Amino acid sequence: MTPSEAIAIGRRVLTAEADALRTQADALGEAFAVAVDVLYAAKGRIICTGIGKSGHVARKIAATFASTGSNAMFVHATEASHGDLGMIGEDDVILALSKTGETRELADVLAYASRFKIPLIALTARPDSALGRAANIVLQLVDAPEAADELNAPTTSTTLQIALGDALAVALLERRGFAPSDFRVFHPGGKLGAMLRTVADLMHGADELPLVASGASMREALLVMTEKRWGVVGVQDADGRLLGAITDGDLRRHIDGLLERTAGEVMTPGPRKTAPPGMLAAEALSIMSDPAPAVTVLFVVEAGRPVGILHVHDLLRAGVI
Repeated sequence: MTPSEAIAIGRRVLTAEADALRTQADALGEAFAVAVDVLYAAKGRIICTGIGKSGHVARKIAATFASTGSNAMFVHATEASHGDLGMIGEDDVILALSKTGETRELADVLAYASRFKIPLIALTARPDSALGRAANIVLQLVDAPEAADELNAPTTSTTLQIALGDALAVALLERRGFAPSDFRVFHPGGKLGAMLRTVADLMHGADELPLVASGASMREALLVMTEKRWGVVGVQDADGRLLGAITDGDLRRHIDGLLERTAGEVMTPGPRKTAPPGMLAAEALSIMSDPAPAVTVLFVVEAGRPVGILHVHDLLRAGVI
């Protein structure tokens, strides 16, 4: 096989699956909305189950639900018949995946759901199958050929299953008002976890703040700037509110007679760039860099008063950059 032939095959597969996804999106109807309602109302967990490739997809969907705030778990259909049915409670909802809907290993799960009146959502290509007939809600896969149609190996169908699972998970998180701060709780590690940490997680506290009163002499301001080593000093009013900041640039602009001035006379009012403690670290990084000019330090301000300070190196160490 030549490189061009391999690329042609890849493009054919991706195009076929993309076409199927568009068809699936167009076919989405009332059953999807009802499924979202049932999943949202569940007092227990979302039990995702399947066998073979559908089982792998069910495990992935369960993980997606769990990471976006829905209480979910995967139960292997075969293991369910050997004791794992006990993991499924009457307050749960079952999401069962099978392209044909005639998967023999699902029989005990279907019987269990019927016996205990556990809501059953089927994700299948055949609503008239055993799974489809047993289900309270059927999310039907559209009739689309597998990417290797002559072999009928699960390809396009599993892509559709994954996409429908993602659609359910996103609909649920948006209905719940699931925010980035909630997402951070479930993703503490890696680059994503770093981006979702807050300024309060990374900032230096009040004891490290470089601050002087507006009436302080520049001699005092320079001593504080040197002692704290942030390259900046904040200027406060009598009530502790942040009036502005003095940077190296301010020192250069006021070099003539600098030591005869007060901090309030030299400072740049504002400062324009601050961050609240609850802001995401990724947002703080954006403030530092845009709009220009970029800064390396942010005062962390709450109710107008500085409560901490954040350096770009803190973001670097945390993996945000």
